[in-house]
Amino acid sequence: MELTWESARRVLKNTKTIAVVGLSSKPDRPSHEVASYLQNAGYRIIPVNPTIQEVLGERAYKSLRDIPERVDVVQIFRRPEAVPAIVDDAIAIGAKVVWMQPGTENDGAAARAEAAGVRAVVGACMRTVHRNLRL
Repeated sequence: MELTWESARRVLKNTKTIAVVGLSSKPDRPSHEVASYLQNAGYRIIPVNPTIQEVLGERAYKSLRDIPERVDVVQIFRRPEAVPAIVDDAIAIGAKVVWMQPGTENDGAAARAEAAGVRAVVGACMRTVHRNLRL
């Protein structure tokens, strides 16, 4: 789905909780840098990575389906071939948006999300969009 400034503003203003799939515990990784920025901007970050216990002061979960609370946005930092299964999980947990960071784009998975009523943002960096909107 094409992201307009107005639609991006709506998504980010209506978001409180972001599950970050593929969040790394290494501070120099893009997933860590973006998640840290979003956390500092006031969003609740939920790490999803089966190889870590905690990052950014938050407990990490093995999968989206293990998260015991509501998730507004599923932000994806994984290879494109892993995205369809993540989108299936996002649909199953009732996420409102799946946000495929640059390099994670999967048009088929995005179309499946949209068909299920889950907004798909493809190929835009959430941190960059947030900064440009000056939210």
